[in-house]
Amino acid sequence: MKTHSYFGLFVLLLGLFSNSYLSAQDNTEKKVMVLKIRDEIDPRMERYVKLALENARAIQADLVLVDMNSYGGRVDNADEIASAILDFEKPIHAFINTNAASAGAWISIACDSIFMAEGGSIGAVTVVGGDGTAMPDKYQSYMRSRMRSTAAAKGRDPRIAEAMVDQNLSVPGISDSGKVITFTTDEALKYDYCDGKAESIEEVMTQLNISNYTVETYQLSSIEKIVRVFLNPYLSGILLLIILGGIYFELQTPGVGFPILAAAIASTLYFVPYYLTGLAANWELLLFIVGVLLLAAEFFVIPGFGVAGILGLFCTLGGLGLMTINNDGFDFNFVTTAEIYRTLFTVLIGFLGSIILFFVAVPRVLTSQRFKKISLQTSMSTQEGYHANTYTEDLLGKTGEAYTVLRPSGKVRIEGELYDASTPGGFVEKGDMIEVISQAGTSLKVRAVVESQV
Repeated sequence: MKTHSYFGLFVLLLGLFSNSYLSAQDNTEKKVMVLKIRDEIDPRMERYVKLALENARAIQADLVLVDMNSYGGRVDNADEIASAILDFEKPIHAFINTNAASAGAWISIACDSIFMAEGGSIGAVTVVGGDGTAMPDKYQSYMRSRMRSTAAAKGRDPRIAEAMVDQNLSVPGISDSGKVITFTTDEALKYDYCDGKAESIEEVMTQLNISNYTVETYQLSSIEKIVRVFLNPYLSGILLLIILGGIYFELQTPGVGFPILAAAIASTLYFVPYYLTGLAANWELLLFIVGVLLLAAEFFVIPGFGVAGILGLFCTLGGLGLMTINNDGFDFNFVTTAEIYRTLFTVLIGFLGSIILFFVAVPRVLTSQRFKKISLQTSMSTQEGYHANTYTEDLLGKTGEAYTVLRPSGKVRIEGELYDASTPGGFVEKGDMIEVISQAGTSLKVRAVVESQV
């Protein structure tokens, strides 16, 4: 009897010690990271969320709180965000303050728990096109499937999630056919699509029974903020102007260097932000490069402006334009009409602006006081006794070698004498055989001679 009493006392003490230990463990300080989804769901938001989750891992956050107030956005970006949340190792909770519509609802449902402010709403996840009308059923079917699987993964009724997408579905006792489900805060609580009411992050923590915690709100770095700035359509238009103008000036006056340097810098500032946010695909960048190469071939290899020039212009402008819209290959179903018009407008303004810049701004620069200080302004007229050198001997048809690279101008050696020369098109490497085809003016026109082999 006495042994049993000692054993019972031991069990009691062990229980008290375990409860005290667990209470102490529960009272340890929790690290909470807050990420804010307060704008349209687009490539910039997708990158922001993924960077925020990387930061949560880096600081070893115990949980993540999504501060949600969004009317939705792009399906593909919402899909990426929802998948990233589902795959995250630590708990992620949503605080809807006050709207979670469309893509915002999808992202919220992917979280482990949902807390809503009074007067909040969640739902209406129908896929719509650029004109605001519902997309064909194949898109709704995909969305129903993704919403169903997301809800099921978090223990929520998948029928309700599907009915948030398709107005033709009904959920007995909740909604009739003919309209998609959008829950108020009280309705979401009633049908287990909300885990509690809260008006602040502090109230969410109370609902989660967490009293000892620190909050860190994720902020983009300065570099990421700069990246977002360069995604502005108006700034993209200016960069387009510099890119196209720089390429055109360099092709007109090869070897100057400054125009192509300006175009290269502008291209970097244009491409990198779109590439980082997933808008610019590799093939779109390749399309732009191919376009530039075709234009260069048209100017330096193929005289005139023919098929290569037209294709080059099309590829260059097409590559620049496609980078700014969120198409999936050649599938533009999820690209709004407004985005396409805005992109076309931006690219055309940049193209026309570069032409205007060449014909209006360049003459102004050449006659400016600053340019006169760094350029030769003295003229040497025949009235003052100056005469240009001309070739007295007949050099037409004679052959020689390129003394320098002709790009397209340079020097050639003919019968031991050096002459200024240029080609009508294309490059001639140093040491290549050349033939004089014209000697009008003060410079010879030559072409490369291909030596016949026996």
